[in-house]
Amino acid sequence: MDRRCFIHAAAAAGTCLLAGRPAHAQIVRIHDAINQSGRQRMLSQRMAKSYLQVGQDIDRARSNRIFADSIALFERQLKNLQGFAPNAENRGTLAELDTVWQRYRQTLTAASPNAGDARQVMALSDEVLALAHASTLQLEALSATESGHLVNIAGRQRMLSQRMAKFYQAVNWGVAPAGALDALATARREFLAAMQELEAAPVNTRALLAELELARQQWFFFDQALRTAAATADSRRRFATNVATTSERILETMDRITGMYEQAA
Repeated sequence: MDRRCFIHAAAAAGTCLLAGRPAHAQIVRIHDAINQSGRQRMLSQRMAKSYLQVGQDIDRARSNRIFADSIALFERQLKNLQGFAPNAENRGTLAELDTVWQRYRQTLTAASPNAGDARQVMALSDEVLALAHASTLQLEALSATESGHLVNIAGRQRMLSQRMAKFYQAVNWGVAPAGALDALATARREFLAAMQELEAAPVNTRALLAELELARQQWFFFDQALRTAAATADSRRRFATNVATTSERILETMDRITGMYEQAA
């Protein structure tokens, strides 16, 4: 894909990121704000992951769609969150996030994905993540409820799934920053610890427990893909595609679970 077509695909995206998720026009409840803010964390990593996949021609059509949809949804949700911001502290954090986001978006869309820009994409993805996380924690603190905490924790699992995949694809392309494998291992430990916390939550219904069990099953396949060593160029591409697809499956399940905790609040 040339630069013009790539940028057009990113700019023109208007579809929702996850199947069945409506485009929110307004936030009226704190738990919805926590969910959307938490999803911004995930999108920071998902945009980088899909950028790396497009650059390596991994699952190209789906990766292009994910990339464009993620940019569109991040911008919609940022406007929603700015409209809802409940205090000066949160407004300040979102203003910082907006500033860094503009730099990140420019880097993502200035040219077709390439190894040279990929290193900057990696760095900016973490800057956006840090600010989106700070905003989410501010909102959780304002909710002052166990439900708000569960929405945050479940929502963070979405981010961790994409973060692990991002580091895998960066290593695969040779553009990973120093310590990438350690960061992937840390994300893996945090994901497993959070799964235990969610599974033990007293508010869990049968439906929630069933979804958490499904997430466990999907984690097995995702973890296997992350741990598989490639010996040839063909196997590298095949295993990278497995990471791309399994990371999306677990993301979709964790997004449903987050929504269920939000609705239960």
